[in-house]
Amino acid sequence: MDRSEPADKDQPKQVIRETDDDAIRLARKLIATARHGALAVIYRETGFPGASRVALATDIDGTPIILVSALSGHTKPMLDEPRTSLMLGEVGKGDPLAHPRITLFTRARRIERDSDDGRRVRRRYLARQPKAALYADFGDFAFFRMEIERASLNGGFGKAYELTAEDLAVQGDPAGVAEMEDGAVAHMNEDHREAIGLYARVFGKAGDGSWRIATLDPEGMDLVDGDRICRVWFPAPLHHAADLRKVLVQLAADARKQTGVAE
Repeated sequence: MDRSEPADKDQPKQVIRETDDDAIRLARKLIATARHGALAVIYRETGFPGASRVALATDIDGTPIILVSALSGHTKPMLDEPRTSLMLGEVGKGDPLAHPRITLFTRARRIERDSDDGRRVRRRYLARQPKAALYADFGDFAFFRMEIERASLNGGFGKAYELTAEDLAVQGDPAGVAEMEDGAVAHMNEDHREAIGLYARVFGKAGDGSWRIATLDPEGMDLVDGDRICRVWFPAPLHHAADLRKVLVQLAADARKQTGVAE
């Protein structure tokens, strides 16, 4: 064999890596912490795709949520053809292509404003995008769930993965956590800000700040401090929503132990 050439020269190079737990965790983090994304829609009149920037939050099951006006250029195309995509991922210092990003292939579903889903989605969206309260209730605005069918994750150079909807679905008891989320978030933000700060510093690696809980789900919580967002994961998904208080107490105790902060 000529060793000047690779033995597998006739075999196609595998650029997609096998999906593992680390890839799934990175993908979920990118979705959970995204403040905005690039939404691509199909314009039936021309056949060309169009991209727009949209602000984001997530529903209790991890599905991205957007709020759009009927006057926005992407709203009618999205209603005509619900097949859409969202690209998420912040660019940091250096080469922008070296930073993780994910493209979600989605179907847009409008949420009825006065339904249970509509009230939950509104609460969670405004917790992440509080300035939207100025216009969220205008008659020409509507919330959409961008329901994921599959995704393409690029974790950086040479780190490409294809993920399924099942890979990205929040595990545990979303319905149960949704029922108690509003009260739990209010209680924690009013009475346990010190614990929230510990969550951010120890488990979110986010540093000091005026952190508060924006949203909860069975796998963790999203903390915000102005425009900063950090994701804190629970040790395991909550399969019983009633375990939420116990998990929050244990996380605070663990954080105090790690930092030497007295209770």
